[in-house]
Amino acid sequence: MDPREWLEADGLGGFASGPVSGPRTRRYHALLLTATTPPTGRVVLVNGFEAEVATAAGSVPLSTQGYAPDVIHPDGWRHVADFAPRPWPTWTFRLPDGTTLRHAVLVVPDSGETLLRWQRLTGDGPCTLTVRPLLSGRDYHALHHENPAFAFAATVRGGNVAWRPYPDLPAVAALTNGAYAHAPDWYRDFLYAAERDRGLDDTEDLASPGTFTFDLAAGAGIMILRAGDGLAVRAAAHAERLIADEEARRAALPPLALSASAYLVDRPGGRTLVAGFPWFTDWGRDTFIALRGLLVATGALAEARAILLAWAGAVSEGMMPNRFPDRGEAPEYNAVDASLWYVVAVHDTLAAHESAGLAVPEAEAAGLERACAAILDGYASGTRYGIAADADGLLRAGVPGMQLTWMDAKVGDRVITPRIGKPVEVQALWINALRIGIARWSPRWRDLERRASASVHRFVAPSGALHDVIDADHVPGAVDGKIRPNQILAVGGLPFPLFTGEAARAVVDVVEARLLTPLGLRSLDPADPEYRGTYAGGPAERDGAYHQGTVWPWLIGPFVEAWLSVRGGSAEARTEARARFLPPLEAHLREAGLGHISEVADGDAPHRPGGCPFQAWSLGELIRVRRMLDLDPV
Repeated sequence: MDPREWLEADGLGGFASGPVSGPRTRRYHALLLTATTPPTGRVVLVNGFEAEVATAAGSVPLSTQGYAPDVIHPDGWRHVADFAPRPWPTWTFRLPDGTTLRHAVLVVPDSGETLLRWQRLTGDGPCTLTVRPLLSGRDYHALHHENPAFAFAATVRGGNVAWRPYPDLPAVAALTNGAYAHAPDWYRDFLYAAERDRGLDDTEDLASPGTFTFDLAAGAGIMILRAGDGLAVRAAAHAERLIADEEARRAALPPLALSASAYLVDRPGGRTLVAGFPWFTDWGRDTFIALRGLLVATGALAEARAILLAWAGAVSEGMMPNRFPDRGEAPEYNAVDASLWYVVAVHDTLAAHESAGLAVPEAEAAGLERACAAILDGYASGTRYGIAADADGLLRAGVPGMQLTWMDAKVGDRVITPRIGKPVEVQALWINALRIGIARWSPRWRDLERRASASVHRFVAPSGALHDVIDADHVPGAVDGKIRPNQILAVGGLPFPLFTGEAARAVVDVVEARLLTPLGLRSLDPADPEYRGTYAGGPAERDGAYHQGTVWPWLIGPFVEAWLSVRGGSAEARTEARARFLPPLEAHLREAGLGHISEVADGDAPHRPGGCPFQAWSLGELIRVRRMLDLDPV
């Protein structure tokens, strides 16, 4: 069985995903997973299906399910002869009698429809496909269990069928060119092995209202799944239009650009980027970091502007929200760095317009300026959680029990890496934001920038590395000297490095020697007694390791930029960097989430990937690295 995962996103926060072969292993693997309040409010409506095909030689399963305690049935995975991820996930099945079939799954952006297509490629005689959809109707983080409230009733119009399992959720329509037979049943105790490995609830029951049959000897079998009960659609003709339109759209996009487009979604009031699939929605910090690679580096400047403008109205007391909760509660203003990344993203977007000779509409430019000025003024005068410019010009931040930097893991009430005081990457972002503000909009921050820039020498340790936090816990002179990757942002990854020359080379050399892995930078030096080399186990174990040694691929972008810079950006350095840093990441595009880069990996070799298999900022930084190395970014 092939555990690699495919993803089809709908541009609204919904998606379909699953393993290349074998049973679903995550609660998030589904065929119709819809965002009811895009991009949040995600619900799973159709989880999967049972399928078998009958020829003159007998019946053969095409599907595979996993059941508790450890039962795999049936064995459809054994008949998968080939899999192709582009232009959409496509399987070729070879049956024992020599018949070959092709099965394709594609999700149509903005419509939220999932199209399933089966066709016979070779073989003669009768060929009948039977498909039994498996439904739930639940929050995508939850699990479903047999209950008397599930409504099996069907509205049938030829081969088109609609069900409304629960009154407070959208109906489910299956638009087909097949024949439907109502045959309600429960399928019990599906096991999701990845959830078990993550220490979470791992079994659920699914309902199947009936079966569809298709005569593949007469032509392709079509099933279009959509949220809603509109049935007046000729499935075959509609499917052919969808396929033709999608094929043309995807053919025009290089592979990484197509992958990048998966994260771009609509939200009320504008556009945004989803931080990752399958469980993240849009997060401020992730959006602004990922935007530089996914959109600016690929030339999607109108999309970048639209996202930055959509977020511009969310500034509160100088802070950008780090998260819009799934259920519509108030935004969470709990990050010191998200707002500063916003200013950097605005700068990069405007600079890309200038380089391309493109004008930014005056009203849009004014909106971006107002948002950035509000951030700089808010931070200068002070805002939530003790965030404020100190007398030395540096930015202090933090209160007990609150995680404010990107190293934000928390187990119960315990913050794993609180980093209270003056974290090094926060100062790099702060000084960059001040310099951007001065250069673009106003000199009023000049004195503050000069004081802050004159104070950064306090981070330099005797080894040449940079302390991770100074004035730790708001104690003047106290330092946290752990070797962490945050220091790389003081010498690379941002428009203005804080250190250059030999000082920068010393930082890069320490990071390369202690933290660099083929997939990114470790979050802690392996020699540190608190180092955790594997990211595994239940939530507490994983969160405890999240920033204590776990590798983060997104950090490869700042590292490569700094590595090139201290070598003068020479042609020889670029040649070496292409040979050293790109091959492992490009190989990873084929190893976990297909066409994407994972959220994290183990600190210990062989650096097994983990976390979210489709992560926006990880992919975005790979794209940025390609541009740095004079390669087509996508």
